[in-house]
Amino acid sequence: MSSFMEFLSDKWWMVFPLMAFAGRWAGGWRRAAERRHRRRVELLKLKNQAMESGKASAADVQALMATHDATNRRWLEYELDVAKLIDFPLMTDVREPLTVAFLRAKRDADGQRPVTPGDLQSAAGLEAYRQAVNAYAVALDVAEREARRIRDSKFSGPERERLATARQLLMLAENHAATPAERQAAYKRARRELDGLIVLPDVALAALEGKIAQELDAGRSPA
Repeated sequence: MSSFMEFLSDKWWMVFPLMAFAGRWAGGWRRAAERRHRRRVELLKLKNQAMESGKASAADVQALMATHDATNRRWLEYELDVAKLIDFPLMTDVREPLTVAFLRAKRDADGQRPVTPGDLQSAAGLEAYRQAVNAYAVALDVAEREARRIRDSKFSGPERERLATARQLLMLAENHAATPAERQAAYKRARRELDGLIVLPDVALAALEGKIAQELDAGRSPA
């Protein structure tokens, strides 16, 4: 022990290099620890960002549902309006490939649609729904342009005359100036003229019959 102390007393000047070395070692360890901490923080941020990117925004889902609703309203303009279907019969003709394509696209979009925006939470689900809605809107655009282009050109001359007659009869059936008997007779004749030419959706017939019935009831006297 005394020899060791004698060594230290002779080599006291080595204390300073040793302290400097210890200081550098401690500083290096501290910086390495700080770097490890920063890497952990960065990895945590990246993980959180990845988790957030995997979620669907409720606002995005709601906006997409609004687009879906707008496309449905465009289709319902045909489905609920018999007169419009007479003008553009292709829109309900399931023999037409374009009509079948847009009806299939509508079914796919309706199948992807969530009940509420909060029900669709994954980004993958949102993207699938977006593609389905876009495909539905595009398919309706294509079918609508074709329907407006050809109108009733695929029908024969006598068939086009029947369509025109049915159109006039429907106008009479909705004419307030006509008597109830005239309006009812016009509606029945219009149905006969259209039979075998255009497939009228049940909802369109129900809407038309309900409209005529309400107007007839309103036109009757209380007595």
